[in-house]
Amino acid sequence: MGTAFVEIYVPGQKFVNGVPFPAVLSPSASAISLTDSVKANQLFLQSLLLQSGAVLFRGFPLSTASHFNDVVEAFGYDELPYVGGAAPRTNVVGRVFTANESPPDQKIPFHHEMAQVPEFPSKLFFFCEVEPGSGGETPIVLSHVVYERMKDKYPEFVERLEKHGLLYIRVLGEDDNPSSPIGRGWKSTFLTTDKAIAQQRAAKLGMKLEWLEDGVKTIMGPIPGVKYDESRQRKIWFNSMVAAYTGWEDERNDPVKAVTFGDGEPLPPDIVYDCLHILEEESVAIPWQKGDVLLIDNWAVLHSRRSFHPPRRVLASLVKTLCLNDGLLP
Repeated sequence: MGTAFVEIYVPGQKFVNGVPFPAVLSPSASAISLTDSVKANQLFLQSLLLQSGAVLFRGFPLSTASHFNDVVEAFGYDELPYVGGAAPRTNVVGRVFTANESPPDQKIPFHHEMAQVPEFPSKLFFFCEVEPGSGGETPIVLSHVVYERMKDKYPEFVERLEKHGLLYIRVLGEDDNPSSPIGRGWKSTFLTTDKAIAQQRAAKLGMKLEWLEDGVKTIMGPIPGVKYDESRQRKIWFNSMVAAYTGWEDERNDPVKAVTFGDGEPLPPDIVYDCLHILEEESVAIPWQKGDVLLIDNWAVLHSRRSFHPPRRVLASLVKTLCLNDGLLP
């Protein structure tokens, strides 16, 4: 193990085939700053992430968004522009954004980040700047475990999902609606105020747009609901099916119509809700502590957010699939 880190165990952690999920690292007695420790231990951290799927850094002296930005940059990953995502977010500093800013009484269901668009981040960083009053955990779950359980229990459904993929349908307003978990308006979704440019950027994502009087209907897909993780040689439950079906709801959107099979046929509600149950059952939810940094491999892990009592401020950063320092991961 890198000499800068000590692997610790915290309540709520799981072991999957003997591997801790997530791995939890704290500073050793000889530790330097987390930024320098990351730079000096790249291969160790990449190997640990490949093995565990998520790494929680706890007990390091980090208190600001700028500190977090320095840690993200130390990994050397390329930044992914947040184009096509549903969540309302605000840029804080550098590569750091707020996490989904939907109201505290709302849960955010399990999803792979931006699974509903072709260009999604390979990894996500979260940072706890302000510890929640209560609740507010970010539960995580191993995607291949969900795939295996769903395939065992619903082989015909999974076969159909693998054959047809999924269609995602969402109606966007012009501007952001911070009261909605999917309240990102089309201007910030496509990073433009020009409809023609929005149309071009949507087309690049493989997304169809239908302009409405006060917004736009987006149709994405069909895109796969199951992917193959080359680096770990296994299939993963890479979709936003449960998130869309149970959570894409506001005055413009009916969640039941938000996601269908790729051929337009509706999804069976009982199976979607049982999938939600499986996700909850297999998940790990470690309460946030101030200064925590959670690194998630988006190819391996789905995440969600529990409701909370304020205050709570968790920041995020998204990174691209390919980068110079990343020899072990896709």
